[in-house]
Amino acid sequence: MHAKEFCASFPSIFGTICEHAVGGGLWMIPIAIVGLFGMAIAIERILAIWFRANVNKEGFVAQLTTLIVSGNLDKAIKFVTGQPPTPLANVVKAGLMKVNKSDAEVQSALDEATLRELPRLEARTGFLAMFANVSMLAGLLGTIFGLMKCFASVAKPGVDPALKSQILAEGISEAMNCTAFGLFVAIGCLLAFSLVNGKTQHLIDDINETAVSVLNLIVANRDKLKV
Repeated sequence: MHAKEFCASFPSIFGTICEHAVGGGLWMIPIAIVGLFGMAIAIERILAIWFRANVNKEGFVAQLTTLIVSGNLDKAIKFVTGQPPTPLANVVKAGLMKVNKSDAEVQSALDEATLRELPRLEARTGFLAMFANVSMLAGLLGTIFGLMKCFASVAKPGVDPALKSQILAEGISEAMNCTAFGLFVAIGCLLAFSLVNGKTQHLIDDINETAVSVLNLIVANRDKLKV
């Protein structure tokens, strides 16, 4: 089956997309692969950041503050341990487990846990920005090859003018489709990067703020805490 006949078998909107994909030539394939990788990473990061790592910081800190101020260290540890294993809960738990040590050791435990959790929050997010650049450059490269095809057809002697016009139109179509598809994938990857990176920075700020708050609570109420 010819490519155009194959595209015509789809409903109108999908058939139009298929025609543009076919018209873009072989350079549409690497752009599509980059787009699929970008989509997979964006979905994985959204699930990890918004669902597995997200926590109600205000409610968490308020309950923890009440337990520490009242001297209920065991209940505070049980409360944190009973929470979902989010990065924030893991950092706070590391600090509470060192309450019987010096203030410096508590801070070291909090810092160590923070350094351990931050890379997990930021993992693979940078690939979205890289994929945006790669798709844009691949689209530009496809555009250049399409224009080269046009100029080669015009400069070739002894070719029927009608055939030259057809080759010229196909080359321009290939160039424009590659440009459009590359930009489309790049914009999607950049939007996903901005959303994921913004939420990640918000969670990192919450972790740093909560770690300092927990350290101050432990120092201020050390005489009440019983190990």
